[in-house]
Amino acid sequence: MKPVMKRLLALFCISLIFGQKVYSVDYANQADVKVFVTDHSNQADLLIYKVEYANQAGDNNGKWFFVKYSNQADKKIYFVNYPNQADVKIHFVKYPNRAKWSNNEKKYLFY
Repeated sequence: MKPVMKRLLALFCISLIFGQKVYSVDYANQADVKVFVTDHSNQADLLIYKVEYANQAGDNNGKWFFVKYSNQADKKIYFVNYPNQADVKIHFVKYPNRAKWSNNEKKYLFY
């Protein structure tokens, strides 16, 4: 295999491993997905656990790592003020084992 192909394959594998890197944008038109943060976990489509390091981020399983720059993100999100403006309703959880999808119908938005 050529060195260029090896590098591309390595980058592809890394992007799969570190799947849920998100960046919070300032304007709705810059976002891939609009999210609303709920007060209670039973109101959410997705339960989010905020990880400390990029290598802890999950593959569309609710473990998010917030990156500093938009070009590092897999998805750009915008936080809306009202639930009816959102593509996905999320709730932040305290423990990593609580992170999960409650509504699998919206899972496609983060692929």
